[in-house]
Amino acid sequence: MTQLHQPGKLAPHNPIADDGDDVHFCSTCAFGSVCLPAGLDKIALNELHMLVEHVGPFHAGDHIFRSGERFGALYAVRAGMVKTRQLDDEGHEQVLGFHLPGEMIGLDAIHPAKYPCDAIALDTVFVCRFSFPALSMLAAKIPDVQQRLFDLLSADIGKSSRFSGDHTADERLAAFLLDLANRYAARGFASNAYRLVMPRADIANYLRLAAETVSRVLRRFQDQGLIRVDGRELELTDKPALLKLARHILRD
Repeated sequence: MTQLHQPGKLAPHNPIADDGDDVHFCSTCAFGSVCLPAGLDKIALNELHMLVEHVGPFHAGDHIFRSGERFGALYAVRAGMVKTRQLDDEGHEQVLGFHLPGEMIGLDAIHPAKYPCDAIALDTVFVCRFSFPALSMLAAKIPDVQQRLFDLLSADIGKSSRFSGDHTADERLAAFLLDLANRYAARGFASNAYRLVMPRADIANYLRLAAETVSRVLRRFQDQGLIRVDGRELELTDKPALLKLARHILRD
């Protein structure tokens, strides 16, 4: 749990992947699971490391890639948060997702060979760039890398339909807050306290809710003792109650 740095205040949350070393990737790396001691040998691991290019910083509002650009690389967020979005013909935005350190973006560009969405930094962002042609060649030689690519693609498909059902605003927001907590925890960060980097309007857009609905539900959750909010810092104070609300969305 993130500690309070002064009475009534939540300590700021600023996750970043460590730099790794000559034998391991960063602790949050999207390909970290193939770099375990029982996994790849040092030569194969070096081949994978050689594909990685650290890129950044990107600042809030900067594009990592734009819709329609030719696909050539996958990106793993190393620090900060990235929003993916599409614009319709009238310029209306549809938020597709929020990506944390260790998560991959660009997977949905593999088949059309061009990026189908924009990827935009929400704060100061660093990414790791993986050349896809080189990664594909390496995956053909190393089954663990190939399997990890399949796993990432499958997870990406599953996430895209999570909030597509007929769920209430309370269910959607509870699931969203818990999902963020679980994703941070999976990468070694605090499991119940984090920063809502994205604006409330972006959360509402992603969850297909009105912005005022998101604000109202957050206030109600706080009044009910389910969460604590201090600006953009948020703490989950009653996870069982949130899980009960979100059970139909997070049942898998």
